[in-house]
Amino acid sequence: MKILYAIQGTGNGHISRARDIIPILRKKAEVDILVSGIQADVELGFDIKYAFKGLSFIFGKKGGIDILATYKKAKLKRLWKEIHSLPVEEYDIVISDFEPVSAWACVLKKKQCIGLSHQAAMLNKKTPVPKKTDPVGYTLLRHYAPTSVQYSFHFKKYDTNIFTPVIRKEIRDLKLSNKGHYTVYLPAYSDQRIISILSQFTKVKWQVFSKHTDKSYQEKNIHIYPVENKTFLSSIAGAEGVLCGAGFETPAEVMYMKKKLMVIPMKGQYEQQCNAAALKLMEVPVIKSLKRKHIAKISAWLQSDKIVQVDYPDMTEGIIDLVIQNAIAAYRAKIPVQKEIKSPKKIRSFLLDSLLKKMA
Repeated sequence: MKILYAIQGTGNGHISRARDIIPILRKKAEVDILVSGIQADVELGFDIKYAFKGLSFIFGKKGGIDILATYKKAKLKRLWKEIHSLPVEEYDIVISDFEPVSAWACVLKKKQCIGLSHQAAMLNKKTPVPKKTDPVGYTLLRHYAPTSVQYSFHFKKYDTNIFTPVIRKEIRDLKLSNKGHYTVYLPAYSDQRIISILSQFTKVKWQVFSKHTDKSYQEKNIHIYPVENKTFLSSIAGAEGVLCGAGFETPAEVMYMKKKLMVIPMKGQYEQQCNAAALKLMEVPVIKSLKRKHIAKISAWLQSDKIVQVDYPDMTEGIIDLVIQNAIAAYRAKIPVQKEIKSPKKIRSFLLDSLLKKMA
């Protein structure tokens, strides 16, 4: 059996999860790996057969996605060529972790594509959503990497095919302590914005990991570090608490490590708004932005000793077994492939329209 495992390369969460999933897949079958996108700071550690540019979202410095930079980087003709060039028909099973090239190649060739991602949970009606609707954000999430069948991960098991997070072995093996500092990871904010707010708390030791610097430096009581996996994990393992975006993997790992957590969802990022809604229901403090008007809430969090309790057992191999067994059963039963969009040739205009609406 031959499997194509396609991974979204924007951000660190997809790559981090894949590092635990790939060895399990390779116990079951021959596996080729595809990675598309940029802006990940974590090395995969495995040979990549297909390295594509794909379609990446570029982090800004004011709390959200830089839509203009995203559009400029989105060479849609190149994306279209990548989709056409990928031989998905050579594989028995295609698994996509929110990866668009493989997903759209399967649409073109009417092949089943299995979604195995956190983003797939956002499309399930049983998962928490923000009070303020975002039709454009939801539509972009739905059609960015269309799949026939969805298995997903979330902070809680909201439905049958939603599972608790994959906590990588690297995290499970960490030696935890409390050295009194706070770890910060807010890639959508500039160092200057972070420093201007956090320096108000003069007695707190902050360790900030930044995508906007390539060297370490210190300002007042704030240490700034470039993002590097081992240093980042060491910081969290010894932290009293973590202030980060409302992504998925980092908040999940922080709660698993029984650390205090506060999140700031990225503006205009529907997935993070959904994550923030779920975390809020779990009584994790959420603030809308890193601004002076939220200093009192940050102060209250620093003074609090509340830690959210979660139970995240290691179920990864069982999930992979379920995915493969169901894929084989569907193939034998000749279950029709579901297509998200009837005319796949509209992908270029669809993505362009969505980006322009976000810019409006």
